[in-house]
Amino acid sequence: WDADYVIKETDILALFRITPQPGVDPIEASAAIAGESSTATWTVVWTDLLTACDLYRAKAYRVDPVPNVADQYFAYIAYDIDLFEEGSIANLTASIIGNVFGFKAVKALRLEDMRMPVAYLKTFQGPATGLIVERERMDKFGRPFLGATVKPKLGLSGKNYGRVVYEGLKGGLDFLKDDENINSQPFMRWRERFLYSMEGVNKASASAGEIKGHYLNVTAATMEDMYERAEFSKDVGSIICMIDLVIGYTAIQSMAIWARKHDMILHLHRAGNSTYSRQKNHGMNFRVICKWMRMAGVDHIHAGTVVGKLEGDPLMIKGFYNTLLESETDINLPQGLFFAQNWASLRKVVPVASGGI
Repeated sequence: WDADYVIKETDILALFRITPQPGVDPIEASAAIAGESSTATWTVVWTDLLTACDLYRAKAYRVDPVPNVADQYFAYIAYDIDLFEEGSIANLTASIIGNVFGFKAVKALRLEDMRMPVAYLKTFQGPATGLIVERERMDKFGRPFLGATVKPKLGLSGKNYGRVVYEGLKGGLDFLKDDENINSQPFMRWRERFLYSMEGVNKASASAGEIKGHYLNVTAATMEDMYERAEFSKDVGSIICMIDLVIGYTAIQSMAIWARKHDMILHLHRAGNSTYSRQKNHGMNFRVICKWMRMAGVDHIHAGTVVGKLEGDPLMIKGFYNTLLESETDINLPQGLFFAQNWASLRKVVPVASGGI
């Protein structure tokens, strides 16, 4: 705990919502979280004397009560930039959310927001395509892209799947997409789906005289399988491929690098995010995922919508969209933006209004 700590421009800042156990002081809980997510462990060790712990130790520097909520506190923690490997979401998350969520000192813990310094952001590639270049590639301006998901998402044969793709695009859609759980099941293997889907795309594009597309889900069991499917999607003429959030941060970054190298748009379905983002007092706010994924380099991400089948608060959703689209954001507490953020010229991510409009 260091109430007098002066924040450096290069510090990575995190805001946690803490619910301490009964009898635990919120400042003590905040300091424990700062320690566990940086240099400290469960006991005193003599090896602390072998390093510059004062430099590397994270600093909890501010604790505020959560308005209108009893026994919850916002804890602000600063981390020195040297605690993190350059360009690695996996290493960032290993520290920030690695062990602390099981801490005995807190009943519940939620990561609400982060601020990434420009020096750290410059070690990430960001989106390869982004909003502006995608509009140029699609030759569509002045309106939202209009897309839909093939339904039923499971059970169709490859030929019928391609028929749905064609009918949807012929009817005026810019894109159709695979859903999160359509990969390569016995009723329709991935290669069959890719071929029939692209037949539908090409036929609809030719008849409409417009560029259209279908998000081909390349999610698979291994990176080798994903690369094979992505390469095939490119070979059959697709301009876009898709992955699921559940493949993990390292796989997402690997696919983003592949997409940049091969000039493909990369769509990310946020499958699994609600397992840690829906609870209001424990887990992680989706805006943090938005920031990590912009750094990782996806071009699209499902960002929710105020209507439709999925939960969504209007102001929070606006905050997600601003995080993905703005070059610089200011503090905006109603939208859940606790820190000002300069995005260091990383390209914009296209927020997808998911869950139905």
